[in-house]
Amino acid sequence: MKHCLIVLITLCFFRFGLLVRNYEILLFFSPNLASNETDDGTVNCNDVLSLEAQRAVGGAVAKLGLALLEKLQPGSEQPNIIISPLSVSLALAELALGAKNKTEDKLLEVLKAKELPNFHETLSCLQEQLTAKAVKMASRLYLIPGKELMQTDFVDRALNLYKSEPAHLTSIEEVNRWVEESTKGHITNFMSSLPPNVILMLINAIHFKGEWQSRFDSKFTVKDIFYTDKKTSVKVDMMMGSKYPLSMFVDRKDGTQVARFPFQGNMSLLVVMPVPAHGNLSNAAAKLNISDMYEHFQSEKSMHVKLPKFKLQYKQDLRQALTSMGLGLLFTGPDLSRIAPGPLEVSGVQHASSMELSEEGAEASAATSVTLVRTVPTFAVNMPFIFALVDDASYMPLFLGMVTNPNPGATTEQSDDPKTETESIMTPSKCFDVHGLPWMDVIFSLT
Repeated sequence: MKHCLIVLITLCFFRFGLLVRNYEILLFFSPNLASNETDDGTVNCNDVLSLEAQRAVGGAVAKLGLALLEKLQPGSEQPNIIISPLSVSLALAELALGAKNKTEDKLLEVLKAKELPNFHETLSCLQEQLTAKAVKMASRLYLIPGKELMQTDFVDRALNLYKSEPAHLTSIEEVNRWVEESTKGHITNFMSSLPPNVILMLINAIHFKGEWQSRFDSKFTVKDIFYTDKKTSVKVDMMMGSKYPLSMFVDRKDGTQVARFPFQGNMSLLVVMPVPAHGNLSNAAAKLNISDMYEHFQSEKSMHVKLPKFKLQYKQDLRQALTSMGLGLLFTGPDLSRIAPGPLEVSGVQHASSMELSEEGAEASAATSVTLVRTVPTFAVNMPFIFALVDDASYMPLFLGMVTNPNPGATTEQSDDPKTETESIMTPSKCFDVHGLPWMDVIFSLT
């Protein structure tokens, strides 16, 4: 499983109402580590990185991500949404380092950080902690030679907290090469040209490749149906595992099934799939609470699992979504005077990401067959679903999204209503909802 993400933020520099220079700042963000800043500006993570602090900041990142997901809706052009709440949080947090007055207050409010002590230090430490897992991160602050007009305190704090290393901006080819290398080749030709009068760009990259704790055997991956809605479907490559160890629960009140697919290194893919008769993805996303999910997961049980294999791309300008979340002042006249003297304006927030889900993993599945046995419960991800790639310790979502069509290039087919094909293959004694009550017709196998 692989994830790449780029966040691009453009800042324009105005003085006395006339355009003097443009600050183009591209933020291609990733996680890093730090804590209470020492005399040299670095951070001692032992002072701030308690489990309580991790989960407080992880919860703040999750809230921002879910709020952003609510503002982004799948459509015909882009049927799937992939965002990185961690990356967006890092972008806004670094902007907050350079903000003052109302702008700083508003950024911290949207980051859900106003009541969190040592927010920057804890977030920085969590970044570094994640780099010890399967997350690869890189950050670079590009400056035009001879145009280093930045406030030195901002540059120093950006480097010490968020590892934004300064470098000279020499050409668009050099920028694209760095982006491609940092994303392991998943993002190519990121920029087609440099904006006019650019003097600064900040780019940060996240790349994740996880290995399942229990891998899927590629011999059992087959073409199968994925229902994009109640009347249409597409054929997808469906990974299968019989007797796959899975932790899951059913929320009868919200009408969702939730499963946890663990990776090595204390990371997990959470899958939330609404039951056909109980609403849509947007309704389900509005009610998500990642920490509550972890409280309800029970011990793993052997299940027949079907999970689509896919490789998806997503691009979106986040300006409108962030404006609707209360950050409109970033684009109309923010106080970013800690970055550089003179008025600065954020002119756009461009987001690009890719996600690949495959059979790769370090452990072979114990299954030797994919024959469906009625005594084994089934979790079949063959309808639109929400996913979250989460750090198991802090409950922080690195990636979050909605998938309505894992194979957007495929021809759609007319299908019967999924409800008419639902088959319960679980006995009441083997499945319980989040309230501990027996729940029968909840695990669906749509074939």
